[in-house]
Amino acid sequence: MENKMACIVCNSPKEAGLFGWHAFCRSCGYESAALNVAINEANAGAQLNEDERESGLKALRQENFRDIVQTALRFVRPGARRLLDVGSAHGWFLEAARDHFDVLGIEPDATVGGRAAARGLPVRSGFFPDVLQDDEVFDVIVFNDVIEHIPDIDAALAACEQRLSDGGLLILNLPSSAGFFYRLAKVFARVGWKSPFERLWQKGLPSPHVHYFGPDNLQRLVARHGFECVHGGELPALRSKGLLERIRCAGQMSGPAAYLQYAAVLCTIPVLRAFPSDIIVSVFRKTSRPG
Repeated sequence: MENKMACIVCNSPKEAGLFGWHAFCRSCGYESAALNVAINEANAGAQLNEDERESGLKALRQENFRDIVQTALRFVRPGARRLLDVGSAHGWFLEAARDHFDVLGIEPDATVGGRAAARGLPVRSGFFPDVLQDDEVFDVIVFNDVIEHIPDIDAALAACEQRLSDGGLLILNLPSSAGFFYRLAKVFARVGWKSPFERLWQKGLPSPHVHYFGPDNLQRLVARHGFECVHGGELPALRSKGLLERIRCAGQMSGPAAYLQYAAVLCTIPVLRAFPSDIIVSVFRKTSRPG
C-alpha cells in the first residue's frame, strides 16, 4: 500500500506544510497538495472563466511553445516525427509543432479539447495512456503544464517510457518551486496572506496542482523511470499581454483586488530576469527500461 506521507522522489517522510492540504519533503524539497481533481464533473468549472483564461494564457504559451519546439528539434533523433502532446488543451502546442512533427493531442477536459478538435486539430478526448492504441509509440512526448496535475505521476512516467521509441524524448514544461513568485507567495502565506499561494496551486479549480518540483528533484524522479536529462532551462512565467485576463479568470477575486494585483505584478516584470523563473522546461531521453 502506498504511503501517502512518503516523498515520491526520495521516500523520506513528508512534513506538514503551510496549510492542512500542503506537505513538503525537507530532504529533497518536493512539495505536494491533497487537493481534489474534478475534471468534467458537473459545475466543476463554475469558478473558471474559460474565455478569459484562454485570452490570458495564449500570448505567453504560444511564445513559450515555439521555444519548446525549437528545443525539441535540437535533441530529437534524425527522422523522428511522431509527437504526442499530453493535455493538449486549446491545441496551441499542436499548432506550433505540426510543421515539424506528425502531432497528436490528448485532452481530458471534454469542453476544452472539443474546441481544439473543432478547429481541425488531431485531439482525442480522454486520459493518457488510456485512449492510445496498444501499438502506438512516439518519438516525442510532451507535457505542457500538465505533469504537476497528475496524482499518480509514477504511473504516468512509466507509461511514457513504454510509449516512447528507443532514444525518444520526454519534455516536461512545468511550474518551479524555485521560482521567484512561488517563493514570494510562500512568504506571504506565512504572514497570513494565503490567496497568492492558493492561486499558484490552483486550489479550488477543477484541475489543481498536486505536485511542485524544482529542477533537481524532478530530474531525480524521472531518472528512476529510465531517462537521462539532456537539457534543463527556464521559460518566462509572465508577459504583460493577457496578464489581467489571467488574473481574473478564476473568478475568485473582486474587481478592485484583481486590478491591484495586476498593477503590482506588472511592475515586477522588468526585474524578473534577475531571479529564477517560475517555469522550467526539462528534456529527457529514454535510455533503457528501469531495472
